[in-house]
Amino acid sequence: MMTQLNVLLGLWVALELSLASVGAQTAIHLSDVTAQSGITFRHSDGSEGGHRYITESVASGLASFDYNGDGKIDLLFLNGLDPAASNPSAGLCALYRNDGNMQFSDVSDTAGLTGRAHHLGVCVGDYDNDRLPDIYLSNFGRDTLYRNLGNGRFADVTEQAGLGSTEAFGAGAAFLDMDGDGDLDLYVARYCEFTLSSHQTRHVNGFPAYTGPMTYGPSADQLFENLGNGSFKEVSESSGIQARKGTGMGVIAVDHDNDGDVDIVVGNDAMANFVWRNDGKGHFVEVGLLSGLAFDANGVGLGTMGVECADFNHDGLMDFFMTSYEKQWVTLYQGEAHGLFTDVTHLTQAGQGSYQEVTWGCGMVDFDNDGRRDLFIACGHLQDNVQRWDELAGWQARNLLLQQNKDARFQQQSNQSMSGLQPRRSSRGAIFEDLDNDGDMDIVILNARDHPTLLRNDSRNDHKWIGFELQTPSGRSAIGARVVFTCNSLTYMDEVHSGRGYQSHYATRLHFGLGKQEAISEVTVRWPTGQQETYRGLEVGQYHLLRQRR
Repeated sequence: MMTQLNVLLGLWVALELSLASVGAQTAIHLSDVTAQSGITFRHSDGSEGGHRYITESVASGLASFDYNGDGKIDLLFLNGLDPAASNPSAGLCALYRNDGNMQFSDVSDTAGLTGRAHHLGVCVGDYDNDRLPDIYLSNFGRDTLYRNLGNGRFADVTEQAGLGSTEAFGAGAAFLDMDGDGDLDLYVARYCEFTLSSHQTRHVNGFPAYTGPMTYGPSADQLFENLGNGSFKEVSESSGIQARKGTGMGVIAVDHDNDGDVDIVVGNDAMANFVWRNDGKGHFVEVGLLSGLAFDANGVGLGTMGVECADFNHDGLMDFFMTSYEKQWVTLYQGEAHGLFTDVTHLTQAGQGSYQEVTWGCGMVDFDNDGRRDLFIACGHLQDNVQRWDELAGWQARNLLLQQNKDARFQQQSNQSMSGLQPRRSSRGAIFEDLDNDGDMDIVILNARDHPTLLRNDSRNDHKWIGFELQTPSGRSAIGARVVFTCNSLTYMDEVHSGRGYQSHYATRLHFGLGKQEAISEVTVRWPTGQQETYRGLEVGQYHLLRQRR
C-alpha cells in the first residue's frame, strides 16, 4: 500500500513540475565555479563516530561579510565536531578571503579562529562599535564570540564579554539593536534540550535514524543586552523571551509590523513559529498566532528550517519565506496591514518542487535584476539512509530556483538549463552576495559532509541595478536600518539584517534589481535610532555608501 501511495505521489509531483515548467523563463543562469575558486573546505557534521546524535543532522550554516574592509565579500564556513573525533580539521571554522574574480584564499590559520566546537549558526556585527565586523558562533555546547582585531585576526572574547557561562544546543542567531541605544544586542535560538547523556536511538522499518527535537523537548531561547562596555548581560527572563519554549532553527530580526522597532521571527521545528513583538524598549510579547506566521494556511505547525524576508510584491510591506521538512511545502507569507500575514504559497506557486524535499537555506533574491525577487531553496535530507524506507527520497537532492514572473507568480527553473542546479548534494545553509562586484547576486551553499557549492551568476541581460552599504555615525554597519525608494511607480524596500536564512548570515550590503529603469527616486533611510534621512542623485549600476549624517 505504501509503495502504491509513493508511486501516485511521484506521478503527482512530476505533473506539478511539468506544469510549472510551461512557459518558464530562462533569463537566469548560475554556473558552478567551485572547482576553480580555490575553496577546498569540506564540511563535517560530526557523524564520524556513528552515534547519530541529533546535532549531526542540523549542521551547519555559513556567513558572508567583508572581514578586512577591502570592499570584497569574504566567506566563513562552519564545521561540526564529533566529541571523540580524531580529524584535526573537525570543529574548526574556515575563513576564505575574497581575492577578486571568484578566487578565494584560505586564511583560517592566520585569522585566529582556532576554537574547536560543533558549530551550527552564525551572525556577524560590530558589537563593540570599533567599525570592525565581529563573529558570533552558535554551537552545541559553549558558544563563541570572536572580536575582530583589525589586522586580519580575531580573538576569542567569549568569557570577557560575559557569554561563556551558558552551554546549550545552538541554532540561528542575530545581532539587533532592540532598545535603540546605538549598540548591538544578541538573540540566540535554542533547538532542544538534548545532551550527550540524554541521547536516544531511533529506528524506522528496522533501520537506524536520527531523532527529532520533540524527543528531548523544546528549549527557551536567549537574549543578551549589550552593556556598551564590551560585555553582555542576559535578559531572557526580564525581556519576556523566556516565557515560551521552542525548537528554534532559523532566526531573523526585522520590523515585521512597521512600527519602527525591531522584532524577532523564529522558525521552530515541528511546532508553531514565534514572532516576538518589540515595544521599542527591548520587551517582547510572542504574537506568532495573531500575526499569521505561526502556522501555514491549514493551521499546521511545520518543520520550519530557514527564515527569510523581503518585499517580493513591491507593496512596502515585509513578506516572509520559510523552508520546511519533507511532505510539507515551503511557505510564502504575504505581508498585510498592521503586522498581519497571509499564506500565499499556492496562490503564487512558490512551493513548486519542494513538497518531496527537506529544505533548509533560502533566499528571496532578484537574480536577473528584473525588479522581481526570485526564490532559492537549498535541499537535502537529514536521514542519510532514507532510501531504505522511502524509495522516492534521497540523502542528496538538487537545489531549487523559482523565478518570479510579472504576475507575481513563480516558475521552477529546470536544472538542465544551468550547471549550478545539476549537482545533487545534502545542502544546509546558503548565502547570497555579489561576490565579484559585477552587479548580480551569486550563491554559496554549505553541503553536509561535502565541499561547498559556489554558483556564479552568469545571467545575460541589460537590466539595471543599484546597491547600498549603510553606516551609522560610528562607522559600523547599520543593522536594522530600512531603505525605501520608488522606481517606475514601484516601491522598493529592504532592511539590513544580522543573521538570517538557515543559521547563516549574509547580504548586509543591500542589492536591488531595477529592470530597464535608468534612474530611481530619492532614497529614504530609516536608521536604527528612528531618524529618517533622504539621499538624492544616486546613480544606478553601482554600490553607494550611505552614512548617517547625525
